[in-house]
Amino acid sequence: MADPKRFKMINWYPPMIGAGIRVIDTAPDFTSITVEMKLRWWNRNIVGTQFGGSLYMMCDPFFMAILMMNLGKDYIVWDKAASIQFLKPGRRHVRAVFHIAPDEIARIKAQADSNGKYEPEFDVDILDTEGTRIARVHKVLYVRRKPDKA
Repeated sequence: MADPKRFKMINWYPPMIGAGIRVIDTAPDFTSITVEMKLRWWNRNIVGTQFGGSLYMMCDPFFMAILMMNLGKDYIVWDKAASIQFLKPGRRHVRAVFHIAPDEIARIKAQADSNGKYEPEFDVDILDTEGTRIARVHKVLYVRRKPDKA
């Protein structure tokens, strides 16, 4: 498994910098990632609130990253589908916490092993600094074991 502290290098990925998105915490066992996005002039929309594309982008890779790091190189993990529901205008800094419990990771692995593939689903809320739910993102991933090389 990769070092969670090294994962924060994703903060230097140009699309993350451009949107003002930062990974601020990763669990030592890499089952949780906390991401924040401060409201800045460059990520506001025309009415001065958080740009919807940036709100989605802050949720794009993190469930996939948790599974990739925990399942290892013997598994293929892809995003398959996603949707976002905007609930309130984002007028402050926002944060999202991505978490997949170890027993859920084990269940996903077992399902992929026994069925050839598995498509787990996850939800995450984007909250502002006052705890108000700004948006909810739903993700569907694709997981399967890589074929054995003979």
